[in-house]
Amino acid sequence: MVVVSACLVGENCKYSGGNNRNEAVLSYLEGKEYITICPECTGGLSTPREPAEIIGGEGKDVIDGNCKVISRVGVDVTKEYMKGARISLEEAKKYDAELAILKEGSPSCGVNKIHNGEFKGIKKVGKGVTAALFEMNGIRAISEKDLEQKRQK
Repeated sequence: MVVVSACLVGENCKYSGGNNRNEAVLSYLEGKEYITICPECTGGLSTPREPAEIIGGEGKDVIDGNCKVISRVGVDVTKEYMKGARISLEEAKKYDAELAILKEGSPSCGVNKIHNGEFKGIKKVGKGVTAALFEMNGIRAISEKDLEQKRQK
């Protein structure tokens, strides 16, 4: 079973209200069993919503209580991100998922990179909260960018 960020298969759950439909992901999923997750929605945030970024660290630091997820207007949404990550992990475990395909750059789902916390569109190396929690629990996470690169080779 594969877990996939809902926005990557065309569900309108992105912070802006849209989606990140990705043909490489859809192609990879053909003939495979998968479940979709949106940790931010599952955690109780609305669609659309203010964008948020991890301030002063990355996903593991949020999990360890050493930094927070803050919206662009200054609202602390750490609790919602943690709740969404925990519920997403429970779902993944329920289906014995071994792989997650997650949205790169997201403060929840970023696998290799996340925004740097300045709300300027600049990314840094790091994982989002859900991606970090998955990996801490033995679920391999890759991003749509990883699939796109594989497809081009």
